[in-house]
Amino acid sequence: MTTPSASRAALTVFAKEIIDALRDRRTLAVVLVSSVLLAPLVLIALSGFIASFEARAEKREVYVAGLEHAPSLQNYFERQTYVVKPAPANFEAQLRSSAFGDPVLRVLPDFEAALLRGESPSVEVISDSANKQAESGVARLQRLLAGYSRERASLSLALRGVSSELLEPLQVEERDLASTQTRAAQITGMLPFFVIMAVLYGALNAALDTTAGERERGSLEPLLMNPSERVALVLGKWGAVASLSMAIAVLSCFSFLPAQWLLRSDTLQALFQFGLREAWLFLVLLMPFAAALSALLMAVAIRCKSFKEAQANSTVVILGVSLLPLVTVFNQSGESPWHLWVPALAQYTLMTRVLKGEAFSATQVAVPLCVCLLLTALGIALVARMMKTAAIK
Repeated sequence: MTTPSASRAALTVFAKEIIDALRDRRTLAVVLVSSVLLAPLVLIALSGFIASFEARAEKREVYVAGLEHAPSLQNYFERQTYVVKPAPANFEAQLRSSAFGDPVLRVLPDFEAALLRGESPSVEVISDSANKQAESGVARLQRLLAGYSRERASLSLALRGVSSELLEPLQVEERDLASTQTRAAQITGMLPFFVIMAVLYGALNAALDTTAGERERGSLEPLLMNPSERVALVLGKWGAVASLSMAIAVLSCFSFLPAQWLLRSDTLQALFQFGLREAWLFLVLLMPFAAALSALLMAVAIRCKSFKEAQANSTVVILGVSLLPLVTVFNQSGESPWHLWVPALAQYTLMTRVLKGEAFSATQVAVPLCVCLLLTALGIALVARMMKTAAIK
């Protein structure tokens, strides 16, 4: 067959598969909603979570049990512009059930008497590690108590004519080397994962339906009776699946742009800067990945006789794509060169760099690109080989 004939056959199959995919409006709508809106919804939910912590921090409230035993401590808290409130009577039970979201400072009855005797009274900071809201306020309460301790020590030394600088013979200054975008990536680091999963599920249904689905319906055999080359037919099917997956990638990446308008947290809105440059860089990394995933899923599904069997077998691919990015979470030693040779992990690593504002070389982009091209070629070749043999019955 001549090359123009093969090209026409591939385009015909491509158009057919695209039309078939668009006819299944219910499945397409589910994929669009779940894939395109998931990441922005997660971003909005994350901003609401951070905003709730910011709102609680702005209240500047401290809950104390036994407040009447520590008037000097209450005076210090109020001078730090904190509102001191008595703790609820059953605050321990409320902390365990997460009904109360603030740590509680318990003061013993002999607090002031111990201070007058020159002793160090004991206080308790009560929280529940399972109660994340209360646990987040423990550090703030401990800083307040440390400030009160320094003030009392300074006053005691001043009464004895000793300089309070003796308490701090060393001045420690902190300097954070992380950029603004890097600090934001610590919060938004899961966004590349959701984009990768959107690309996966964008290709999943179409890849299974165009191979195992057609085989189950009996519509694949008439197509194979066409004198066109098998590679041309496979290229048409793969092109349709890859196009749908790439379209999901485009919509998913650009959906972050309007999602930023809905951020409720001022801190996250200032840190998270996702513009057209970041969206295009995401697409440069995702397009080859979408092509490879489409070919890989088709290669898995073509060996199955039913759509359900193909769904079961594709679980291996889904687990691999979803678990590989977790390598960066458990590997605390940073990035390794081999990360770029593993699909999904390479895209996650480079997209995280984009969020951090870090540059990467052309070689670092070329490695996952070559791996994806190789997987694409192998997948297409395997599907074409299966169609040439008598395996399809």
